[in-house]
Amino acid sequence: MGTTAHGHANCRFYVKIGDNTQALFTEMGGLQFETAVTEYEEGGSNGYVHRLPGRTKISNITLKCGVTNSNVFYKWYLDILQGKFSTQNVTVSMFDSKGEVLAEWDFLEAYPVKWVSPQFTADGKNAAIETLELAHSGLRMA
Repeated sequence: MGTTAHGHANCRFYVKIGDNTQALFTEMGGLQFETAVTEYEEGGSNGYVHRLPGRTKISNITLKCGVTNSNVFYKWYLDILQGKFSTQNVTVSMFDSKGEVLAEWDFLEAYPVKWVSPQFTADGKNAAIETLELAHSGLRMA
């Protein structure tokens, strides 16, 4: 723990799904780990409870993007609904203002578990945004 970390502003990021599909998303959320705490009461020690780490859960990630004329994510989700289960590795790359890669996250064997249609309003002031939630089998940071 002797190094110093520097923060970076969110500039832009790209998402690559599988080998071919690269998409521009406006938002990514849900990148988190959570470890359950198991309490162990030791006999004879009434004033103290051991708190030990249990299983760690990795949350689903949520991607949001503006609607385009491509419906590749909707089709991927429909394939799952029809029993055509397929996973894709998903890479999220974050860039700085100079266009250099700051960080990359590889989500292994991801598949859609939720797709949300854009919200439509008659005033036309907001962009139409679709949401894709992905479950995955693990995470690697490059």
